[in-house]
Amino acid sequence: MELKEIQNLIKFVAKSGASEVKLETEDIKITIRTGDSGKTIVQQVPIAAQIPQAAIPEPQSVATPLQQENIEAKTPTIDDSKFITIKSPIIGTFYRKPGPDKPIFVEVGQSIAEGDVLCIIEAMKLFNEIESEVSGKIVKILVEDSTPVEFDQPLFLVDPS
Repeated sequence: MELKEIQNLIKFVAKSGASEVKLETEDIKITIRTGDSGKTIVQQVPIAAQIPQAAIPEPQSVATPLQQENIEAKTPTIDDSKFITIKSPIIGTFYRKPGPDKPIFVEVGQSIAEGDVLCIIEAMKLFNEIESEVSGKIVKILVEDSTPVEFDQPLFLVDPS
């Protein structure tokens, strides 16, 4: 792969908003990562330089049916039917706070009112504030910070009572 092709690929990835792209051919492996600061990191590794490592099998623990029932009985379950699910209105990257040095918008157990900002979703370099359409208490945050979300993906569970 020529330098000009790599430069064009970097420009394309930066414009697309993707956080990471991996490209592997017969003789080269390229990983392009874009960070939160807008800086692009390119890692180019020749395939021939890689040394294959022997796979070490990890011991597998198999739970018996009785153990499986005990595990399931100990795991607390939340009855989602009485909660309201707040979903993503767009595709993008989910952020729980407005900036790296800013406080988080909402925490589990926090009461919210209609119109409160719950998170930000970045799409195409635009930061969209997602506001609550209901009042209640945050029961669960369903998405990790700085992760991609899809349209209509559940983000929060809210107890309206």
